[in-house]
Amino acid sequence: MEWALPDPFVIDLNVLPEAIDAYQHVNNSEYLRWVEQISWAHSEALGLSLERYQTLDRAMVVHRHELDYLAPAFAGDALQLATWIVACDGRFSLTRRFQLKRVADGKTLLNARTRFACVALSSGRPKRLPEEYQRIYGGAVVVEG
Repeated sequence: MEWALPDPFVIDLNVLPEAIDAYQHVNNSEYLRWVEQISWAHSEALGLSLERYQTLDRAMVVHRHELDYLAPAFAGDALQLATWIVACDGRFSLTRRFQLKRVADGKTLLNARTRFACVALSSGRPKRLPEEYQRIYGGAVVVEG
């Protein structure tokens, strides 16, 4: 599969019947659920699990989602969703980019971007990224071309 950026973190998805809406294609909310799913999977693969977030009393919470729906997915489609960390300011935020493709024809169905802000889990208030987040997330940044 060709991706918009090099070295993506990729998960495989299969469209289940419960993801289909009244228009007989995947409901928009399902794409957002998949974006959240891969974000957690990638963070965990990098060593930052929910348990680690809790230990450090920090979380990366969504500040802004941008989702561009380019083509529909249908029941039974095999999909691949890729993500990259494309920015980490080392202070309060990081940005992920996403690309969803249908395996059968390689067509891009979705391009998305999410900006996350760092908060203390205990208070919900903005907090600086812990050194561990800066090192791990910052080290995973892929520069957009």
